[in-house]
Amino acid sequence: MTDSRLVELSHVLVPGMTTYPGLPGPEIRPYLSREDSRSHYAAGTEFTIDWLTMLSNSGTYVDSPFHRYADGADLADLPLSKFADLPVVVVDATAATERGIPAAALAGLGVRDAAVLLHTGWDRHFGTPAYGVDAPFLTAEAAELLVAEGARLVGIDAVNIDDTTPGGERPCHSALLAAGIPIVEHLTGLARLPATGARLHAAPLRVRGLGTVAVRAYAILP
Repeated sequence: MTDSRLVELSHVLVPGMTTYPGLPGPEIRPYLSREDSRSHYAAGTEFTIDWLTMLSNSGTYVDSPFHRYADGADLADLPLSKFADLPVVVVDATAATERGIPAAALAGLGVRDAAVLLHTGWDRHFGTPAYGVDAPFLTAEAAELLVAEGARLVGIDAVNIDDTTPGGERPCHSALLAAGIPIVEHLTGLARLPATGARLHAAPLRVRGLGTVAVRAYAILP
């Protein structure tokens, strides 16, 4: 039985998948196969233990401040309150005529202590060459507004929270992560969420010395 109040917000991790164009996909291979395990256990009992090798930026993932700043909090430093049971504010940018989501789109939404999720609809291109081309993003001014208004977490269903086409600047990563606001990229399924009322859970593995890792993000509907 499935709970209709639970909404998946993560892409499935599969071997060889493309998340950020140009970066290698995950590899899954056996460490102990089912066949080999039979010599270790009683008749009829078998297990598989596998290696999972992947970039930390694979699938749907959380960025901690350490991703951007050498002295920033890593995944082990951040408390669960940064990722778990957060009230959701969905920003519907699916009808936008410009790629950049402006600060005006966020004005008056009541984002303090909320997970602000940017619904662009770009997840429809995930896994295709179109995903990394002319993707929507958050403008620097909008990121500064979210910092000033006290957002708890910011997520997007596109390839990056920043515009990746200019020459290397990442103002949204810089502003949000400097303020201790985690970023979730490559979300999916945001069309199923109401503008407000849902609760987000997107806790990452508690890894010391790592700035980013895949999560199974989901929302609980009201």
